[in-house]
Amino acid sequence: MLTALLLLGRASTAGQRWGRRALWLALFTVLLQGWEPLPDALLRQLEDPYAGTPSVQELQSYHGVVVLGGALEPSRVWEGRTQFALNDAAERMVAPLVLLRQNPALQLLFSGGEGDLLERGLSEAARAQIFYTSLGLPPQSLLVENQSRTTFENAVLSARLPGVDPTQRWLLVTSAWHMRRSLATFEKAGWNVTPYAVDFSTGNRTPWTAYSLVRGSRKWALLLHEWLGLLAYQMAGRA
Repeated sequence: MLTALLLLGRASTAGQRWGRRALWLALFTVLLQGWEPLPDALLRQLEDPYAGTPSVQELQSYHGVVVLGGALEPSRVWEGRTQFALNDAAERMVAPLVLLRQNPALQLLFSGGEGDLLERGLSEAARAQIFYTSLGLPPQSLLVENQSRTTFENAVLSARLPGVDPTQRWLLVTSAWHMRRSLATFEKAGWNVTPYAVDFSTGNRTPWTAYSLVRGSRKWALLLHEWLGLLAYQMAGRA
């Protein structure tokens, strides 16, 4: 957009012509971001492999559930409030409660420090502990890891918690679009994990008329974040 405006400001006819072309291209790119079928088709490639879930009978063979952070609003939103503050990935927090209702013997391990380097206050793990204990989860069923800032640290630091054996069978709970990188990272760190994806961003189909600049831009941001994250983790040997 800036390049287009600079070209339009040039005195030559050729410069203004290229400026108009660049401006139209920039406007088309912005408008295309809101057309949801395209990012949805790409997101399904990340999400569809993890659409299945273990049966109630299969849950009996698992030791616990690892829940990755990212579903809670920052500490500054929690301070001075009497209500929980969850974001649009709230399924990460709620789904484990359903699993524990089906198999109360499961151990719940929440992993998450604070992703924002400048954030101060309650860690995400401390906020998760408030959330789960307030809903009646027995303290002995809950483990928290409160230092991790990345998916790699989730895997490594959680394995170091006292009493945690990563070779036992664990369910890994995170957003569906985040599962490919998370699963590869945990397996690389020696965990015996089965994916339990939640917070799906797509369904089986998207109407061709679905259009929203807000939703579309968010989906493109998710795609870019995961593609770059997976590439970086693979290059670093973390996934």
